Amino acid sequence: MAEIRLTKVEQGQTKIRNVPIAVTPEGFWCCPSPNVFQKSLKTPNPLNKPKAPLPTTQTPAHKKQTSVTEKRPASAAPKSGAVSDEKRGVSSDTPSVTTSVPAERTPRSKTESVPRKVSIEFGEPGTSDLRVILLGKQGFTVKLNVHKNILVANSSFFANKISVQQPVFPCIEIDDCEDVEICVETIGLMYCKEMKQRLIKQSVSRVLRIIKVAEQLGFQSCMQSCLEYLEAVPWVGEEEEEKVVSSVLRLQSEGIGVTPVLKRVSSDISKPHKDTFSHILELVLKSNEERGRREMKSVVLKLLRENNCLPSSSGSVDSYNEIIYGSCRSCLDSILILFKQAAEPVFSSNSTDCREPVVKQMVLEADNLSWMLEILIDRQAADEFAVMWASQQELASLHTKLPIVSRHHVSCITAKLFVGIGKGELLPSKDTRNLLLQTWLQPLINDYSWLQHGSRSFDRKVVEEGIGRTILTLPLEEQQSILLSWLGSFLKSGDNCPNLQRAFEVWWRRTFVRPYAETGSTRPLDHVTTPKVTEH
Repeated sequence: MAEIRLTKVEQGQTKIRNVPIAVTPEGFWCCPSPNVFQKSLKTPNPLNKPKAPLPTTQTPAHKKQTSVTEKRPASAAPKSGAVSDEKRGVSSDTPSVTTSVPAERTPRSKTESVPRKVSIEFGEPGTSDLRVILLGKQGFTVKLNVHKNILVANSSFFANKISVQQPVFPCIEIDDCEDVEICVETIGLMYCKEMKQRLIKQSVSRVLRIIKVAEQLGFQSCMQSCLEYLEAVPWVGEEEEEKVVSSVLRLQSEGIGVTPVLKRVSSDISKPHKDTFSHILELVLKSNEERGRREMKSVVLKLLRENNCLPSSSGSVDSYNEIIYGSCRSCLDSILILFKQAAEPVFSSNSTDCREPVVKQMVLEADNLSWMLEILIDRQAADEFAVMWASQQELASLHTKLPIVSRHHVSCITAKLFVGIGKGELLPSKDTRNLLLQTWLQPLINDYSWLQHGSRSFDRKVVEEGIGRTILTLPLEEQQSILLSWLGSFLKSGDNCPNLQRAFEVWWRRTFVRPYAETGSTRPLDHVTTPKVTEH
């Protein structure tokens, strides 16, 4: 590793800044530091800060130098720089870079803070037989003294350019070079025997820039080394992954092996995705570890919600829904068996060790059903679940025979269905809605006190609004039947019963105040003043 020593003299003090430049055994730079480019564009002194004229450091005549020339006004701040032979540490074939700037005499004005054009030269003119000039868009002009045989052997772009011009000392000029820094580094990599080692400590974003330039230059071995790097290095974040995949896909037509990189994001396995999804669902539903199961349910639910936003064929959506409904039926069958077992008279006399596994399994199956219902609601496919749940008359009849601590998790499923119907997230038929209320509203009322105080996720106002809205979707006669039955329970239990007062007021107004079915007739309570209630 050679170093270029840039000597900066300021008011009698000498500051040394070492800029590392890798040199190959062939005597050519390989990966010049980005500092060479970035530091050259920075203004040497703060604005409006005067400096006294300083002597210019002289460079011995026997040292070979290339220069960094800067076009700027006569009043610009001068500087001096020299290259130290001791710091080169390489043979005479090693390239050298020297910054040569006149001393600063007058303070810089604000109008002179515009970007300056910078010229940098690499390589030894005495040993090279080709000059490449890169004209960058940021004001850079980079001159590279290189060797035709190296460039022809590695780059189809340079091979074509060189074949059409055969002067004694040819010069190739590349206009509007988008990425001068990376282009210099990529040409330098043509001199490396172990390119992969040069890439090890590079960032993924920089390697993507290199592979883009290598593609433009037709540098096949560099592209292959970059692909090997990308196949092995971790990609951090979705944005970086997308950039890698898009860059690699662009190279498919180049005839180089991109498959190892793409295998990270695509699979050749012929096993359908639905089989994998079914396996994941089964693992989550059968887990007995509460924390792991809870966390993975949240993860799977989040990922499925992301999938819902992506376009997909109706066939794949239907197949996933079928898998979920198959698991729902299995859970329902398990809950029914467990309820029958717990409803036996002898069950309560069993020891705690015998009863606890049954109760724990009931809670698990009810939680699984509630989770899958949430998935189906997100996928707008929960109508069939409402049909299944409304038809569970046997399960509802066993509900009252179990202790409330064991059964209240089932009522959470009923509450979630009512909330979904009230929000319009599922649209079961009128008969299904009526049957759902007839079958499960009273069990929910029986468990309401426990749900309010024993379930952290239970939102009383949301549930009551969902129940009321569900009732109000039915024909008026059925609304009356259900609400009068609720009124009897509410007058007995008070706060331990759902408060459906808003739904009751809407029903009252529909029945007594402004019946839509009768026109031109006067009802007994037409002139009774009632509070105005917004229908929900």
